Amino acid sequence: MDAFSSTFLSTFPTQRISISPAITSPRLSSISAVRIEERPTSQPPASRPPPPPLPKSTPQPPLEAKTDRALQNNASTFTAAKQQSSALPAVIFNALDDFINNFIDPPVKPSVDPRHVLSYNFAPVEELPPTECEIIQGSLPPCLDGAYIRNGPNPQYLPRGPYHLFDGDGMLHSVRISGGRAVLCSRYVKTYKYTVERDAGHPILPNVFSGFNGLTASATRQFNPANGIGLANTSLAFFGDRLYALGESDLPYSLRLTSDGDIETLGRHDFDGKLSMSMTAHPKVDPETGEAFAFRYGPIPPFLTYFRFDSNGVKQPDVPIFSMVTPSFLHDFAITKKYAIFADIQIGMNPIDMITKGASPVGLDPSKVPRIGVIPRYAKDESEMRWFEVPGFNNVHAINAWDEEDAIVMVAPNVLSAEHTMERMELVHSLVEKVRIDLKTGIVTRQPISTRNLDFALINPAYLGKKNQYVYAAVGDPMPKISGVVKLDVSNSEHKESIVASRMFGPGCYGGEPFFVAREPENPDADEDDGYVVSYVHDEKAGESKFLVMDAKSPQLDIVAAVRMPRRVPYGFHGLFVKESDLNKL
Repeated sequence: MDAFSSTFLSTFPTQRISISPAITSPRLSSISAVRIEERPTSQPPASRPPPPPLPKSTPQPPLEAKTDRALQNNASTFTAAKQQSSALPAVIFNALDDFINNFIDPPVKPSVDPRHVLSYNFAPVEELPPTECEIIQGSLPPCLDGAYIRNGPNPQYLPRGPYHLFDGDGMLHSVRISGGRAVLCSRYVKTYKYTVERDAGHPILPNVFSGFNGLTASATRQFNPANGIGLANTSLAFFGDRLYALGESDLPYSLRLTSDGDIETLGRHDFDGKLSMSMTAHPKVDPETGEAFAFRYGPIPPFLTYFRFDSNGVKQPDVPIFSMVTPSFLHDFAITKKYAIFADIQIGMNPIDMITKGASPVGLDPSKVPRIGVIPRYAKDESEMRWFEVPGFNNVHAINAWDEEDAIVMVAPNVLSAEHTMERMELVHSLVEKVRIDLKTGIVTRQPISTRNLDFALINPAYLGKKNQYVYAAVGDPMPKISGVVKLDVSNSEHKESIVASRMFGPGCYGGEPFFVAREPENPDADEDDGYVVSYVHDEKAGESKFLVMDAKSPQLDIVAAVRMPRRVPYGFHGLFVKESDLNKL
């Protein structure tokens, strides 16, 4: 992905405006704050022409997708932030950012323009303390005793220049369920980056995925990268009796939920000094052993490092993988009972271009042949690592994998038109495939599972690492918008469509990643699909968000409960259901 800029969005300290798709005139003046307005509309962002440029100044207040009352209450906060950020060094550095964003690197493409990326239900929201929700359909099943928590990007401050969806500060949206009642809470993950910028009153770190924008000015500001640079905006994991917010550019951040449903960030967790630098946002937790398997990747050798945590959450020694000879964008992986499986895909990292040219850290190498690497999951070194070439197979997410005699089977979405993965997600089509690796012959065979554009796919967590039959996947409409959920039967050996159930959310309604919650999680004899699929869904016409609970066994994934959220929940990334007994351990 090439780096590109957007028109600089900033402020003059007098009057407020709101950014919306209706902006038609570039002649805007006397602006004191810029907010993304929650205006319901059915027009998709991708169909709008680029909005005109806005004037610039410093300092800039936080993004505010809020009510008028909230805006009034925020006036004193903005004043304090303005005074703090008006110190001469900040003024100089921010002015330098302005100059870069407007003259040296002017706007080229709208796909990283904040006014496109942060519009509609991608617009950020403020924090929300625990707030009672209204059940508007059915009733919440007893097994949903705990909390469904979804992570996602929610920028604290208006971007100074180009902004990619992946660059927002992590915000957790939690529905705490108890006794048939539901409480919504939305809180930022209090990362080091978040707290430093909050205290400064303006952005400090550059937006990495949009081209490391702002590096020149940010490098001169007071910030200790040893304390972490990550956003913790991607996913969550529970292992070793701890709950973590994750982003692959940093260490995990430990969390707890209070009895009333509030979310607290306990701090950045390095596992007694044994974990350094970063960790994947997609660790795999074996439901039978309680172990967690993970890795990190980066732009310098070793480009891949594999490791695991025992059932108590104690990190075990690193296993560096030097046979990965170029830096690959390794977002996810899979495990079986015997192996860990990694994908060395055509999407790679460009650390030199990122620093010297302001390019994106991620780009496509069309000459590279994708490979799948297999290593024993308890390996102490990479001596038993084996690589298998799989031309045309670029998977960013993995769904599941299992062992079959002398073979490994993995189910994953294959990203077609991989060159658009980071930049033009609406052009990407992900085809779910079943890949079989014969460990004796080295032959790799592939079988398409569905022709639909599917990603963000989950299984019953009890089947992770072993053979499963059902997958619940999000339908791209196009990505990153999700128009529905389908249930796949991956047990077929025939080349035919494997969708066995479907629930589309309706015109103007879009959801997120589905998550499966078993009806009887402690019953080993329960059917694999005996449970519920949950997701947030937003109605863009009504401007209303809901939490949906769907019957996983029914052909239409029937809605058994719908909970109206007290305010909209922005689109995000990955979520997790944590049962009450585990919440009590935090």
